[in-house]
Amino acid sequence: MKRVLLHICCVIDLVPAVQRLREEGYSVIGYFHNPNIQPEEEYRKRLQEVWRLSVMWDVPTILPAYNPIDFFRETVPFWNTPERGERCRVCISKNLKATRDLALSLGIKYFATTLTASRFKDLNMVNSIGNSLSTNETVYLESAFRKSGGQEIAVKIAKMYKLYRQNYCGCVYSKRDAIMKRRQNNT
Repeated sequence: MKRVLLHICCVIDLVPAVQRLREEGYSVIGYFHNPNIQPEEEYRKRLQEVWRLSVMWDVPTILPAYNPIDFFRETVPFWNTPERGERCRVCISKNLKATRDLALSLGIKYFATTLTASRFKDLNMVNSIGNSLSTNETVYLESAFRKSGGQEIAVKIAKMYKLYRQNYCGCVYSKRDAIMKRRQNNT
């Protein structure tokens, strides 16, 4: 069976990604690399849910040390750019590069990301970054996990298992934007 190292951003996006990859004949190994998630309490909440589903669905998952400092160092110049802008490009590149590098070190031929399950992410951006990181030894699997019923499956499984569903991308900037949007909607 072909192995794939799957970058996991959250449990909701993990659902359609694992289902689709398994349907395509891949053995999935998870990688919860998310130095962008803030605050740390949110990071831990998402991690707990990923672990819970990973155990239920038998998805071995690797967890690196949580280190948001490098994320801030690289994204602070883009603190005021919109979602799907340059800040997201930097973040996605950082997460996918770490996934590719780990896949290389483990001798795993393929890597992918659950980010393409999110309706809030730019599929072209995510897949373009992933494809640019492919090497002869480790190849990015282009995907659109949110399509062909992916979102609906995620919602159904989330309700069935009572999985946590976050209301922002994960970084402090997206949290700020979500709070501002809620305030605008309440006035």
